[in-house]
Amino acid sequence: MEQFVMNTKIYMGSSCLDKMKDLPAKKAYIICDPFMAQSGKVNLITDILIEMGSSFEVFSEVVPDPTIQVVSKAIGGMNSFKPDTVIALGGGSAIDTAKAASNIYSQMGNEKLFLIAIPTTSGTGSEVTNFSVISDPQAQAKYPLRSDSMVPDAAFLDPRFTVSVPPQITADTGMDVLTHALEAYVSTNAGDFTDACAEKAVRLVWNYLARTVEEGSDMEARTHMHNASCLAGVAFNGASLGLCHSMAHALGARFHIPHGRSNAILLPHIISYNAGLEDAGEQEACGRYVAIANMLGIAAGTDKATVHGLLRHIKNLMIKIKIPQQITDLKIDKDEYEQALREMAEKALADNCTLTNPRVPKIEEIEAIYKKLCKGGY
Repeated sequence: MEQFVMNTKIYMGSSCLDKMKDLPAKKAYIICDPFMAQSGKVNLITDILIEMGSSFEVFSEVVPDPTIQVVSKAIGGMNSFKPDTVIALGGGSAIDTAKAASNIYSQMGNEKLFLIAIPTTSGTGSEVTNFSVISDPQAQAKYPLRSDSMVPDAAFLDPRFTVSVPPQITADTGMDVLTHALEAYVSTNAGDFTDACAEKAVRLVWNYLARTVEEGSDMEARTHMHNASCLAGVAFNGASLGLCHSMAHALGARFHIPHGRSNAILLPHIISYNAGLEDAGEQEACGRYVAIANMLGIAAGTDKATVHGLLRHIKNLMIKIKIPQQITDLKIDKDEYEQALREMAEKALADNCTLTNPRVPKIEEIEAIYKKLCKGGY
């Protein structure tokens, strides 16, 4: 039996925050990063809470790649404040922190909190998923947590928050959206409902990512990319992800590379591997990539040639939005990188995202893909 569950009520558009007044938030704990607090963007939320007559407290200590320590500190604040609602305002780091902290807080014998997610970047899709990725800096590792109790109850997709996101971050997070959609589409858990969300997300990224990078104030493009991020989140929440994310988790944790950029650099290599472009035979996933390519108007004489065409278009998009093509472009020491290959491969193989990759990898194959990042191409 298959099932497709959507637990999050999604509000969209530039006036969607007004609907927050209808939600049962009498005592709200807001989780955000320092910029959201210092820039005054958090006031868009607190002003509504004041109008509602609700009390609130702001925890603004979220860091990129949220750590166990930050999550613990947020839980400490919850224990003192005793909220009935948690509001996550920010990118994936803020939302993942809120999801993990809320879940653990409830497991400590407290009532389950109403969780609201307000994404300010178009990338992770965390506002609709049961995933949260937490880092352990000492172990140089990222841990993908998964629990249905971490799915937000409400998500507000207000594109106004994304207008000030710099071009490079817009590019990185946009490639994360594309990776989410493509990995969900070829996942062993993919189905008709997740396919529909993944396909639409790919179309929107194809049409609007470059526009958002080139002209950040383009509200039409920003709105479509914000929706694409959420749609891709719905897709991978149902179908899960694959080897690209597993390898990106290990790579990003070891060398502190932004998550979206790690995915972007790996994506062409993973598509090539999953489709079996360098093999004598053909992998089952090849046909799935062909379907995506055909949807985008890309076709060639054979399936493998069509996937090569898809890869060329993805690489051209990456060049257009100035995504680095190889590890050396990121100023990572090559010797240090090569010494870390085996350790990263072991962590990627053990990552839960690998379980639903369409091709079952061996550790030597993962290591070989990491090596290719030093050479460019795919």
